[in-house]
Amino acid sequence: MKVKEVAELVGISVRTLHYYDEIGLLKPDNITESGYRLYSERNLEQLQQILFFRELGFPLKEIRMMMENPAFSQFEALQMHKKVLLKKREHLDILIKTIDKTIAFSKGEIEMTKEERFAGFNFDQDEFEQEARERWGDEAIDASKAKIANLSKNEKRNMEEAFEEVYTKLAEVRYFPAESVEAQQAIEEWWVYLNKIGNYTLEAFKGLGEMYISDERFTKNIDAYGEGLAQFMCDAMRVFAENNK
Repeated sequence: MKVKEVAELVGISVRTLHYYDEIGLLKPDNITESGYRLYSERNLEQLQQILFFRELGFPLKEIRMMMENPAFSQFEALQMHKKVLLKKREHLDILIKTIDKTIAFSKGEIEMTKEERFAGFNFDQDEFEQEARERWGDEAIDASKAKIANLSKNEKRNMEEAFEEVYTKLAEVRYFPAESVEAQQAIEEWWVYLNKIGNYTLEAFKGLGEMYISDERFTKNIDAYGEGLAQFMCDAMRVFAENNK
């Protein structure tokens, strides 16, 4: 199957499949003389495994390490996926019951204890935060969280407005080459903004840009400001990091 056919079958972008190839996570078994990627049945099995791992919140780097391990077993991995998903389903069933009870309670049909009101809630670490910790360690994330926690409501509102302003500027110049003056001036504002709320190294900044295109959740949110913005930011952040070493 060609890359576009695989993308349509699975429901992911061609850009994501290209990125998986670039980082060695999913390399097509065949390349035509014209340079077209051709994916085999084995490649589709690999892609299914990758998407199962992504569904469970594993970062791409860890997925590649696991799947490259000689001891990796597809059968054991599928069993693990099923076990975790069943646990997630059980958790969702509890939450649905809590909702139903709360509706009945609000109508005066039943009594509800304080404990029952909060049954099923799970405050485990946010998946984005976990992925960032696994990529770059705790220091940058903890520093960022501490700074944000100490901001006043007015300061947080100003921060959100600054965020919107930077993204709007980036969207306006996204058709310029990543190395252009216009692109680099705009991406520098993003660098400055991030380091106001955290402590990002140039390598972390570059890695964050790569996540914008490797993780469809980021791509979707960023491209809401302008189609192709995530890819542009990734390229511009890489150029900025390399130029400022």
